[in-house]
Amino acid sequence: MKWLLAYIAPYKARIVFELAIKTVATSMDLCIPWILGHIIDVVIPAGNAPRIALWGALMILCSIICVVGNVSANRLASSVARDTTMNIRHDLFGKIMSLSSERMDYFTVPSLVSRITTDTYNINNMTGMILRLGIRAPILLFGGMFITLSMDATLAAVWIAALPMAIGVFVIVSARGIPLFTRLQQSIDDMVRVIRENISGVRVIKALSKTEYEKNRFSGVNERVSANEERANAAMSITNPAINMLLNLALSVVILIGAYRVSGGRTGVGTLVAFTSYFTVILNAVMGITRIFVVISKAAASARRIGGVLFDESDFGTEKLPASDSAYISFKDVSFSYNKRKDNLSDISFSLNKGETLGIIGATGSGKTTLINLLMRFYDADKGEIIIDGRNVRSYDKDILRRKFGVVFQNDILFADSVKNNIRFGREIDDENIISALKSAQAYDFVQNLRHGIDTALNPKGNDLSGGQKQRLLIARALAAQPEILVLDDSSSALDYKTDAALRAALAENYAGTTLIIIAQRISSVKDMDCIIFLDNGRIEGMGTHEQLMAECAMYKETADLQMGV
Repeated sequence: MKWLLAYIAPYKARIVFELAIKTVATSMDLCIPWILGHIIDVVIPAGNAPRIALWGALMILCSIICVVGNVSANRLASSVARDTTMNIRHDLFGKIMSLSSERMDYFTVPSLVSRITTDTYNINNMTGMILRLGIRAPILLFGGMFITLSMDATLAAVWIAALPMAIGVFVIVSARGIPLFTRLQQSIDDMVRVIRENISGVRVIKALSKTEYEKNRFSGVNERVSANEERANAAMSITNPAINMLLNLALSVVILIGAYRVSGGRTGVGTLVAFTSYFTVILNAVMGITRIFVVISKAAASARRIGGVLFDESDFGTEKLPASDSAYISFKDVSFSYNKRKDNLSDISFSLNKGETLGIIGATGSGKTTLINLLMRFYDADKGEIIIDGRNVRSYDKDILRRKFGVVFQNDILFADSVKNNIRFGREIDDENIISALKSAQAYDFVQNLRHGIDTALNPKGNDLSGGQKQRLLIARALAAQPEILVLDDSSSALDYKTDAALRAALAENYAGTTLIIIAQRISSVKDMDCIIFLDNGRIEGMGTHEQLMAECAMYKETADLQMGV
């Protein structure tokens, strides 16, 4: 949790101010029992009414300072916790966005969602509580110890003897609690995953009448979360009753000894009253420290999970590699495996000149999208070399590399924003280029018919559009920035043949200098490409023009015959 200090450091002035206010307010809280004891033992026996009123007014003043100071300090503490958590979330989100697909697969999306929500909330809760109780409770504890020792060392020694046992309880319970809270957060990850799956697949669930099945599945993961939370809280719940028992036993002994000392004239009644008041203050301080330990146990588990992402250094970076004189895009004996046991792509080699077109076709699971993932360096190849514009992709800064691309992936999404902002997507693209991209993507006509044209707000994920309309808007987004390389990954599957043909004609006319890569299921979408690759089980079974593959690749010819009705 050392990294957390770096996020708190910018607010040290606010913390110091809060510490000063809290110290003054807590000191006033400590003064009240002493004033009460002084009134009982000294002021009242003197019978001086004005003096009694004066000391009473002093108690009221101390109470007012205590209340106002604590409220002000707590507000400052909450603001520090809020701003600290906000910065952690900001950096954590940025880190998540920069993770490679390989690291995203390692952490998993549900776990990352849980870390940026539940785990950061635990950090916020801990930071706020430490700044509130973490200052007040020790002042009350040690201040109460000092005052009671100065009042009556014999009585103070009784409950001070109980403190080592209380500390032992803290240490034992915390050592047990942190692993349990880590397990709890992991089960929350599983629950988030199930929720995401159910929300994303709600139409399929309803269509197949599997609502009860999914309810039972969610109930199972929900019960695991509850069971883990119960175990963690049960372990931590030992603290309060154990500390209460120890300190209350000590209080009973203090009162018993105090009664004998009062009857023997060695201790005043006021002193005993003040002493029991201080004991209550100390008891509350210890209970506050107990609550802090519970919160720290939760936050420690969360901090490890957040730090695991925030300071993850295992992601691949930029490498200094020699330049190459090869074609604009080139794969040289590239192999890759997701699970590092069986290759998903094996010995892939091909070259593509700038402005040429490449079609990739093959059965589902043949490795078509994996090839694009390697080209854009979402994953690094296990073997071989990938060249873009004369440089190994490993030598590019990832942002510079990906700005070369305009890409539409399978299952890409539209956001709950206007058509224009969905296409611009935070880039500096003027309206003229947006309209030009819409026309090339064959989307301009239907967009014009929307209620507010390109300013029409879309529903989340574009659920108010048809599949073909969504695909055309996604293609327009890829075209709008005039990319050097355009990748369309099965992005015309929902288009009719006429629109698909018009799209390919517009791309050939308006983006002739753009290197085009189309992944498709339909041979009609790629048959006019300069080069076509037919993949099967991660290997290239055929490569060439449509005519060459029809003559030389039996699998390609069989697919073409089936699709064309031969």
